[in-house]
Amino acid sequence: MRIRCKMPRIGTRKLYFLIKQDLKVLNIKMGRDVLFNFLRAEHLLIKPKRSYVKTTNSKHWMKKHPNLIKDIDVNRPEQLWVSDITYIKTDKGHEYLSLITDAYSKKIMGYELLENLSTAGPLRALEAALKNRKYKQELIHHSDRGLQYCSADYVQKLKDNNIKISMTENGDPYENAIAERINGILKYEFLIIDGFKDHVQALKVIEESISIYNESRPHLSCHMLTPNMTHLQRKIKLKKWKKKTSKEFSSEVNF
Repeated sequence: MRIRCKMPRIGTRKLYFLIKQDLKVLNIKMGRDVLFNFLRAEHLLIKPKRSYVKTTNSKHWMKKHPNLIKDIDVNRPEQLWVSDITYIKTDKGHEYLSLITDAYSKKIMGYELLENLSTAGPLRALEAALKNRKYKQELIHHSDRGLQYCSADYVQKLKDNNIKISMTENGDPYENAIAERINGILKYEFLIIDGFKDHVQALKVIEESISIYNESRPHLSCHMLTPNMTHLQRKIKLKKWKKKTSKEFSSEVNF
């Protein structure tokens, strides 16, 4: 319950990893499968939630860039950043959370919550990510083909920082799978999808949630290290699985 106060819908595998040492100290013999059964009996298993609001408008005249990451092997922090926009519901209407995540460490590098879908939100998230950057090696920025990411201001900011530009090509969510998954973790594990009175309250919860996510939540793909821990090293090889869409596009993700 202490862990779920901070991460309300954390999965059972990660929960078991976090309490395993406590169980040992307390001389409680409980494996992962037994924990699954215990949570099920106590009605504490997490059921997935899904909801959708379209935040991408790719039908515009601005230049769209090719997908540079189809066959990329992500093996270090700040090799690839992925970006996306997701919606948050408040009593005053939808707001939009722009995120930039490091594909290797899964660390959220920058974010911005805005009341509209203008370029300002993603641009401020990018500026925050640049301030948090630790390494100066070659970096690719990957996004969908939304007008915010194709805008002159956003593209110029990437070019000014010598960052290569990559975009999805077919509207397939698996072409930006890591960004989509991070959206889902924040919304459905940390419950930042709705129930907020206003922008101030939503922003406060989002700030706390991202801090906990970066500092405390272990990732399967990072061998149960947190994003912050993973970002400070480059020795581990990420765990991956290969998943194909109906269009035969392959994406390797694991969280």
